[in-house]
Amino acid sequence: MAKELVRELINAGVHFGHSVSRWNPKMAPFIFAKRGNIHIIDVKKTLKGLLIAKKLLTEVVSSGKDVVFVGTKRQAQKVVEAVAERCGMHYVSQRWLGGMLTNFRTIRSRLQRLQELEAMQADGALESESKKHASRLKREMRKIKANLQGIRNMSRLPGAVVVVDAKKESIALHEAEKLGIATVGLIDTDSNPDTVDVAIPANDDSIRAIELILNELADAVAIGKTMISARPEPTPRPKRARPRRRLALAHADEGESETVTAVEETSAETPESASQESETQQQPSEQS
Repeated sequence: MAKELVRELINAGVHFGHSVSRWNPKMAPFIFAKRGNIHIIDVKKTLKGLLIAKKLLTEVVSSGKDVVFVGTKRQAQKVVEAVAERCGMHYVSQRWLGGMLTNFRTIRSRLQRLQELEAMQADGALESESKKHASRLKREMRKIKANLQGIRNMSRLPGAVVVVDAKKESIALHEAEKLGIATVGLIDTDSNPDTVDVAIPANDDSIRAIELILNELADAVAIGKTMISARPEPTPRPKRARPRRRLALAHADEGESETVTAVEETSAETPESASQESETQQQPSEQS
């Protein structure tokens, strides 16, 4: 299976990096050789990073958290949308708005505004507005839908973020790092591998290579979902039985009754209390 995957990766051109003049020195461990003026990525490192990323995403999804696929470059937009919809996860393909993770409450308010505008359009209330105001509302709805359509069903912060081209999606990676969210990134020879938790060195300009790697990650997400359904429900812990306190009823001579809680306690005198009592007993004798 690994040999077939490596063959497919090579056929997709995943090993072609950028020119030598554009390389990042931190990518040296992932570079196999130099052919002409182009760096060649080590496919073994690509396969290793892909397997680690699949294991990470499976664990994240099996724990009940979501994954966000981010790819705003032209080569990755359609692939990211198709892969995210196939595995039932969220995506950002047009533009990463600053604060999508760190200011998630404001993003949710914009999504609520989108629902209001769609409800107005469905009820016909949008058409009853003036022509100028209706066009303004429609433009606002299109703008919100274009930027936030992929995360409109995301009700909480994700457990992992997958980015295509770590250099281009630096803002998304910075926000995820600030919130402690795991990150997986396709990195080319001009990227910094330290910006992601799991680096997959690959040609991030090849549509075929992006599609192949993201499909593998989507399969890992699907496996994680099956592990959620197969996981047994946690058995409720038995409640600890509390000892019942014995109640004693004391009846007064006048006919009034009071309930007194009898608690067994062992009281032992401390040396300090004993010495205090002895001093109080000696004071009258000294005065006399």
